[in-house]
Amino acid sequence: MRVYLPCTLPALARVAAEGELGPAPLTGYAVTPALVEWYVSGDTEELEYVALTEAARASMRMIMAARRDGAEVVGRRVVIAAEVPEKFVKIGTDLEERAKVRVETPVPLRRMASVHVDDTEAIPDVDAAIAALPKADAGDDDARFVVDGAEDHELMWYATQEIPDLLGDPR
Repeated sequence: MRVYLPCTLPALARVAAEGELGPAPLTGYAVTPALVEWYVSGDTEELEYVALTEAARASMRMIMAARRDGAEVVGRRVVIAAEVPEKFVKIGTDLEERAKVRVETPVPLRRMASVHVDDTEAIPDVDAAIAALPKADAGDDDARFVVDGAEDHELMWYATQEIPDLLGDPR
């Protein structure tokens, strides 16, 4: 099953060093029955894009949490696309996040298909979105607009072999 796993650049560096994303359980996003039912007119590609977008938003939350803990994390959303055996993927019933799943095993690098990362030009908008997330969650329409502004940036696609080059980027 294709699962989109939210990440950060420091966590991606750990993946490169350790050869896996973990420890389990991991929050991921996938094309779930609830997502298919909710997004009736979408084909598989559109549904996977929705799951990727949800994972990218979760990446912003991971950056926000890391910053709260004092870490300096660049405002670039990171999503890892991986093929995870269905027996390790638990699908929930979260009606707010229809694509949300729980991966109950670490994900080795060999199961990762690609990495999706913001271009450095997106950093100001992602930083603004991260700052706006608490107000957006509380229902502030202006803050939601700011969060949506970050989502206007398309994530760049990288093959897993390109992770070392990606991490060598000074930003």
